[in-house]
Amino acid sequence: MTHRIALIPGDGIGIPVTEAALRVMEASGADITTKSFPWSCDHYLQHGRMMPEDGIETLRGFDAIFLGAVGWPARVPDAVSLHGLLLPIRKAFVQYANIRPHRLLPGVEGPLKTRDFDILCIRENTEGEYSGAGGRVHQGTPDEVAVETSIFTRAGVERILRFGFEQAQARRGKLASVTKSNAQRHSMVFWDEVTDELAADYPDVAVTRYHIDAMCARMVMAPESLDVVVASNLFGDILTDLGAAIQGGLGFAASANIDPTRRNPSMFEPVHGSAPDIADQGIANPMAAFWSAAMMLDHLGQTAPAARIMAALEAATARGIGTHPGRDTTDAVTTAVLAQL
Repeated sequence: MTHRIALIPGDGIGIPVTEAALRVMEASGADITTKSFPWSCDHYLQHGRMMPEDGIETLRGFDAIFLGAVGWPARVPDAVSLHGLLLPIRKAFVQYANIRPHRLLPGVEGPLKTRDFDILCIRENTEGEYSGAGGRVHQGTPDEVAVETSIFTRAGVERILRFGFEQAQARRGKLASVTKSNAQRHSMVFWDEVTDELAADYPDVAVTRYHIDAMCARMVMAPESLDVVVASNLFGDILTDLGAAIQGGLGFAASANIDPTRRNPSMFEPVHGSAPDIADQGIANPMAAFWSAAMMLDHLGQTAPAARIMAALEAATARGIGTHPGRDTTDAVTTAVLAQL
C-alpha cells in the first residue's frame, strides 16, 4: 500500500533535515508519495497565519505528517508559532500520545557513566498544562493578573495511561507514572488515582509512581531502572529533553505524535527544533529526522523499510559518523546513511 505523507519542513534546520529524511525514506524502499507545504514563520509573516484556514482539512487527507521544525523567535514569538501550527495539529487529530525513545546509538557517547538504558517516554499531548485555558486582565498595570489553567479530564488521563500500560506490556513490563501530587493536590492526585485504578487491569505490569523531581534524578542516576515513563504534557516535555541529553543530544531525539485509534493522521518530528543559530550552515544533524522517519514508517506498517533505516543509521554512528554535534555536515551524514542503505 502506498502511503501519502504531508511534509512540513518549517523553519531553520527543519528544511534540510526534512530533505535528508525524504532521501533516506526513498532509498529504504518505502512505498510513499509526498506533498510539501510551506507553512512556517515565513508563511506567517507573509499571510498573517502559520497555516491556511483550511490547513487542518488539507492534512486530513494524508496518512501521516512529517514535520521538520517550526519556530523563529526573532521573527515570530514562539507562543504564536506554537499555537498557530503544532498544537492545533496535535489537538485536531487527537494525537494524544507523544512518544520519544531514549537510548544510545552505537558509537554515541552520552554524558552518563552507563550506556545500559532504553527508556520510552510517553507524554500526554492534548490537554493538561498546555490546554491553553486562562487569560490576562489589567495588562500593563500594577494590578495585572495572569491565569493559566491546567485541564485534566478522566478520558484524557485514562487513555494516555492505558497506552502506557500497553507499551510496557510489549516491552519489559515496567511503568513509571510521573506526577507532583504532594504539591498539586487536585490534578496530580487525580492522575495518581487513575493510575492505581487502571493498574488492576494490567497485572503483568509493575507500576511505580514518581514525583517529577525524583524522576529527573533517576533518569540521571539510574536510567537503566526505567522502561516506560508516562507523564503529563508539561512534565513529559521536560523529561524528554532530559532524555535527549542523556542519549547524546537533541540531534538524536526522535518523536511521534500518535492517534492510537488511527482515525486521524499521526505526526512525526525530530525534537531539536529549528535552531536558528545554525540555520543555513549545513551542519544540522539529521539523525533524529531519520529516526522519526523510521518511527513513521513502522507506524504505517512499512516495517521492513523502517528497520532498514534504523540499521543504516546505527551502522553509520558505529563508524563515528554524526556522533559529535557540528563535526559532520548534514550532507556527509546523509551520504553515509544512504551508503549503508
